[in-house]
Amino acid sequence: MTAIPTIVVTPSAAAGAYAKVDQGNAGGAAGGDSFGATLQRAMEGAVETGHNADAQAMQAISGSGNLTDVVTALSHAELALQTATAIRDRVVQAYQDIMKMPI
Repeated sequence: MTAIPTIVVTPSAAAGAYAKVDQGNAGGAAGGDSFGATLQRAMEGAVETGHNADAQAMQAISGSGNLTDVVTALSHAELALQTATAIRDRVVQAYQDIMKMPI
């Protein structure tokens, strides 16, 4: 049975990853461009995860797939969708908070 990998992110690991990304963008990309590119890559990854889950489900329906792989792929797709929804909710809430600020 395939185990679903878990990722534990510590503050120091996050800071190190951010430093690597920041060093890579020091050559010329603006801060807004790098955030947009990062967000786009994350969304493309979520969409790819959904496509992978669909492909695994179609293989299982046709009789050539493994049920464990299907469940794992669907779990990953569900997690990606929940993450995207949570990020969307946070962005909307931040926008609403900014709009409430007095000028």
